[in-house]
Amino acid sequence: MARLMDSVLIANRGEIARRISRTARKLGIRAIAVYSEADAQMPFVQEADEAVLIGPAPARESYLVPDKILEAARKTGAAAIHPGYGFLSENAEFAEAVQQAGLVWVGAPPASIRAMGLKDAAKRLMQEAGVPVTPGYMGEDQGPERLLSEAQAIGWPVLIKAVAGGGGKGMRRVDRAEDFAEALLSCRREAAASFGDDRVLLEKYILNPRHIEVQVFGDRQGGAVHLFERDCSLQRRHQKVIEEAPAPGMDPATREALCAAAVRAARAVDYVGAGTIEFIADASEGLRADRIWFMEMNTRLQVEHPVTEAITGEDLVEWQLRVACGEPLPKTQDEITMTGHAMEARLYAENPTAGFLPSTGPLDHLVLPEGVARVDAGVAEGGEVSPYYDPMVAKIIVHAATRRQAAADLARACAEVEVWPIKTNAAFLVRAASDPDFIAGKIDTGFIERHAARLIPSGEPPPEALQGAVRALMDWRRPPIWSSRDPWTRLEGFRLNAEAAPQALIRVGSALHWIAMEPPSQAPDRPWAYEIGDEQVIFFRGEAWSFGAPSGDSEAGGSGAAEGDGKIFAPMPGQVVAVEVAEGATVTKGQRLLTLTAMKMEHALTAPFDGVVVRLTVEPGRQVAESALLAEVRRHGEEAA
Repeated sequence: MARLMDSVLIANRGEIARRISRTARKLGIRAIAVYSEADAQMPFVQEADEAVLIGPAPARESYLVPDKILEAARKTGAAAIHPGYGFLSENAEFAEAVQQAGLVWVGAPPASIRAMGLKDAAKRLMQEAGVPVTPGYMGEDQGPERLLSEAQAIGWPVLIKAVAGGGGKGMRRVDRAEDFAEALLSCRREAAASFGDDRVLLEKYILNPRHIEVQVFGDRQGGAVHLFERDCSLQRRHQKVIEEAPAPGMDPATREALCAAAVRAARAVDYVGAGTIEFIADASEGLRADRIWFMEMNTRLQVEHPVTEAITGEDLVEWQLRVACGEPLPKTQDEITMTGHAMEARLYAENPTAGFLPSTGPLDHLVLPEGVARVDAGVAEGGEVSPYYDPMVAKIIVHAATRRQAAADLARACAEVEVWPIKTNAAFLVRAASDPDFIAGKIDTGFIERHAARLIPSGEPPPEALQGAVRALMDWRRPPIWSSRDPWTRLEGFRLNAEAAPQALIRVGSALHWIAMEPPSQAPDRPWAYEIGDEQVIFFRGEAWSFGAPSGDSEAGGSGAAEGDGKIFAPMPGQVVAVEVAEGATVTKGQRLLTLTAMKMEHALTAPFDGVVVRLTVEPGRQVAESALLAEVRRHGEEAA
């Protein structure tokens, strides 16, 4: 058996860096971290055996600079480099440079990365290997007219995808010819910014799609196996939200056909290490082998690999390290078994009630679930979520005997999340995992969009949170304002000879609420209240609100927010990539005014009402700070303030 390396440099950050370090320490391998100036106090740096500063906060000046990574490896005497996922993990030139430096590359062979890196070439290769592929256009002619013609031949709707894409970036669904040109332009712009390549391909858009992927592994001896499938259909803007294994509704025959196709795909590129073959399934009539098509291959470890670890009992990072050192696969196909059901939710620092915009800043209070879930977190209380990187806080993973129990455990775990002052999608995850259709397995990639009204929290505190806030103030000897007990002066109904419940006036968020006190709830998910700095905060089922005694700045029952005055502010730091209107232009409510890109994703800023653009403060290419004034719209006939 080959000898394991004595040290590994982890060319990544956050939760995946901690994850790799954990397995390295288990195997007696020295874990070396690299970090940017923004990450100096992050847990992955503090937990490493050694850490090297490689540059400023922007990834393009630190984590994406191969020479800095290689210099750090030379300086620390690292024997190997593990790229994690993202950043340089699928960069064939970097993989070659690592090998040329005499280091072990814990990743896919450069030739395999190249073969599968461009979606059009990968599809042609898969066709030759007998792997079914989605109908579409992968031609060299990238002219807008040719692409439109091909889209019409495929039939609407179609999906425009960046040839070098991944992670949901550079993808647009188009339902009619009139929208094609604008969608193509936006897709190319995003693809160029994310991957340095604006070429696209077209695919038939499947109307009832399921996103199903198969975990594969290969070794240098020519061995190749699968570790069953995962379902990643719960997505928002093509980015995965909840993943699970195995796929609900997958029968043994379909599983066998799907996984066999995935192994053929891996063998077609002489694959070594961990990889994922991604398929799209037309689930309109259930999962069937003849309605599942190859989409792409990810030549790296996936974010959602823990659900595969949960059902198989295998450590995929250990497999990676052993295979990279020349060992054969730890198990044969017949030895790999599957038990129970696992789910993973991605806890993001984002605000669902504000269009899921990223929410960055300090983590003054952070409580993550314990016991019921495995939690892979990249941050810790007292740290921060940086605007420079992906805003993931943690991955929450559960494993149970049945899918129904796994969903219940996931909802309970997400309900235990407490984060302040930044916003998270925890309450959204609770609702998704508790949704009757999700529990019944009625899922596809349009699930979140279709059920948004019941999945996205309103932001208003429920009765349980209001009751909890009042009781917390009472416990802290900071009583709210109690109402008169005289029934003739009370506003609510009453009964003669009945003792009315006392009422209190309390501020929660920016609004005042009259609360009729009730006996303490015996529900297992009761609210929790804390004093965090100068604020009092109540947490309930993944949401959080500040609260306190009333002040003169709020009105009972109101939201505290004034009607929009037409000023358009930047919701986050970013770059203006397009200005769609000019000063003096007449616009309608919802019309796009500007496009802002942040964290490599585009965000459209639209007119709040019908009116006239009276001010534009930016032009394309301008970097703007959060809350910067970008434009102003005034209603027709409205005078200047």
